[in-house]
Amino acid sequence: MGDTNYIGSIVKIVEIPNKKLFNKTIPITKFRAQLPQVRNNAIVTLNFWGNLANDVANYYKINDYIIIEGYLSIRNKPFKNSIVQSSKKVEITVFKIYPFLLSLNNRET
Repeated sequence: MGDTNYIGSIVKIVEIPNKKLFNKTIPITKFRAQLPQVRNNAIVTLNFWGNLANDVANYYKINDYIIIEGYLSIRNKPFKNSIVQSSKKVEITVFKIYPFLLSLNNRET
């Protein structure tokens, strides 16, 4: 049986990739992406590390579709408001990425 938190999916980038450095040496790129579903569109945070983080920051932009493979995790996100104590935040640490090109003009006439 494989890992239950491993995910592969097509996602749409919905915000500008944000590149930072961890320990002043390791690049990290984070951004939110949309998982297309039939009824609801789920928003997840994607995390990229190392050379993959540099490539994502340089080559991808908002509204690009990509195929990702990585590990899913759910984090508690505390709120400052006392009524709502915490919320769940879905994050995916991505290990593989592939461009996904939508071609609408491939029909023969």
